[in-house]
Amino acid sequence: MIRVKLKNKLVLTGAAAMAVLFLGLNANAARMDMVDVSNNNGYMSTAEYTSMRNEFGVKAVTVKISEGSTYKDPYAASNIANVQAAGLYINGYHFARYATKAQAIAEADFAGQTAKAAGLPIGAVLATDVESQEANNQSKATNDRNNAAFMKEIQKFGYRADIYTSGSWANNKMTIKGKTGWIASYPYVVSGKNWYSTNHAWQWSSTAKFRISYGGFDVSQLNSNYYTAGQKSRVKPTNKGAVKANNRKANKHIYKPATSAKWVKESKTYTLKTAVKLRAGVSTSSSAIAILPAGTTVKTDKAIIKGGYRWVRQPRFNGYGYLATGPASNTLEYVKSGATHTYYTVKYGDSWWTIAQRNGLNMTTLASQNGKTIYTTIYPGQRLVVR
Repeated sequence: MIRVKLKNKLVLTGAAAMAVLFLGLNANAARMDMVDVSNNNGYMSTAEYTSMRNEFGVKAVTVKISEGSTYKDPYAASNIANVQAAGLYINGYHFARYATKAQAIAEADFAGQTAKAAGLPIGAVLATDVESQEANNQSKATNDRNNAAFMKEIQKFGYRADIYTSGSWANNKMTIKGKTGWIASYPYVVSGKNWYSTNHAWQWSSTAKFRISYGGFDVSQLNSNYYTAGQKSRVKPTNKGAVKANNRKANKHIYKPATSAKWVKESKTYTLKTAVKLRAGVSTSSSAIAILPAGTTVKTDKAIIKGGYRWVRQPRFNGYGYLATGPASNTLEYVKSGATHTYYTVKYGDSWWTIAQRNGLNMTTLASQNGKTIYTTIYPGQRLVVR
């Protein structure tokens, strides 16, 4: 998941207000307000969550509850109990696989029942994590209908609803209105703006490190109190100096100087995994020259990161066509190269993290190049592309 943000109440205006909201009174540092965890992180102890709170300023944890209509995260119950014992706000999320309204309702019922059994308290957020291939294959209108059905149904269990998705999908693949939504977009660039300030939360890194916890974590900055509302917690960090230092350290390798997008040479051949619009310009608002069906071979000569997407240029007999290959993180979401791959066969006990470490990869990159996310369940015997 492939996965938020509280503001200080100060009376400021104009640019000064925007700067304070964005920096959280901690220059050049996005805050580590919320962490999300799942089975990929393994067992997490109360001590680990307490360290996150005291040394890093974490306020809330959102745990994976379920996926699709059958998968229950085996660590959900222990995560919920240990987060609460550490005095942190607790929420949950469901990784959506639905493609129809009926499936969305069925998954909401499954998620709600699973959350109740795992001990997720009434009043917590139970977000729908919408980033699957099933959603990618649907129209914006269909995704909006399905998401609305899921969220309406989940509220019947006493939980508050929200949508988690990527910045490149928000208001393209589905509608994310102001004062709603948990948006993932990283790595980010210092631009002077407050990222997703009108949404509940912004997930800004998937590789954050915590002192006594193993591996990388998704962290978010909260832009509202939605993910902490309705729950009682007066526990605050015990080491404010460590919180500031650790937040600056977490940002060190994330912030990059703002630069103008530049074309780079890229002579590659891609095969489309799904239908993609070939556009007249490098923008999702540019007119479509054609809709290229799945299976089409596209030869490119240049690539560029622009407008939240990675674009490639296709030479044509009368000029050029442009298509978005995926989010600006350089993951190839819609296309695959024709190169020979090296595969790894999943063994019992493997996780995205262990396989990624074994092959020198970031686990988000590993999952993406296999057309999955780090919250997709993998099984012994599966073959994954590692090169």
